[in-house]
Amino acid sequence: MEACDSAVTLLGCDPSPGATHRALVQFLRRAGACVVGCDFPFSLPAAMIPERSWPRFLAEFPRRYPGPAAFYLATHRHWARGPKPTCDRAAQTPFAPNNLRLYRQTYRGLRDVLLPLVGAGAIRVLPLQRPRAGIPWLLECCPASALKRLGLYQPPYKGPGAARARRRGAILHALEADGALAPVPASLRSRLVAQSGGDALDSLLAAWIAFQAVLPPGTLLPAPPGGAALEGHVYAGIGGRVAVRSGGRASSPSPAARPRPAALR
Repeated sequence: MEACDSAVTLLGCDPSPGATHRALVQFLRRAGACVVGCDFPFSLPAAMIPERSWPRFLAEFPRRYPGPAAFYLATHRHWARGPKPTCDRAAQTPFAPNNLRLYRQTYRGLRDVLLPLVGAGAIRVLPLQRPRAGIPWLLECCPASALKRLGLYQPPYKGPGAARARRRGAILHALEADGALAPVPASLRSRLVAQSGGDALDSLLAAWIAFQAVLPPGTLLPAPPGGAALEGHVYAGIGGRVAVRSGGRASSPSPAARPRPAALR
């Protein structure tokens, strides 16, 4: 890992959500061939998607749910009767996409980041879309799931205080000692440990997951059973293994189509 910056620093934008999302969209439009690990849900359970394709679901999303509150209320009522996404169970994600702590992130990620980029053909969201060379590939990544697979999720690492900071440092040390991560420069390590919310460390984990996904040839995408690609996958690292959303369908791109292994959270 070479650098870790907030969107405000990296993109020079106002810290408000709207400004940050607009700046991120413009950044990705110009990013070229790369792989981007994103820590927010890309879809909903297939039972809650009336459209026959994920791009169409994305296009209709803001019309069906005119705001985050409307999204939460409508999906919360439905979710009491509907299934939890298969990939969330398989990856052991901490929260469902419409959870009280996550629904705003889900809503704004879908409406304000993915929708304008997918609509313009500026990115490909794998495996919900077929990969295309020369533009960014976005992967839904879950840092918490990666830590669970590595046995590093507990005790808690997010929050203020010396004990939580030591825990973040211990996670970095464990990743380096196991060979999962190259040694982190001291200046960057200080930033990752000091950032109490855990966002800096999560960004490193999302980048690592994205790198893991494209590093071994032929392991970027699994070959799940048939069905429309509506729910996608949650990538969690570990040799390119993924948690599969029910209804997913995709094929692995050829090695020639693979972009450079870089990622952004």
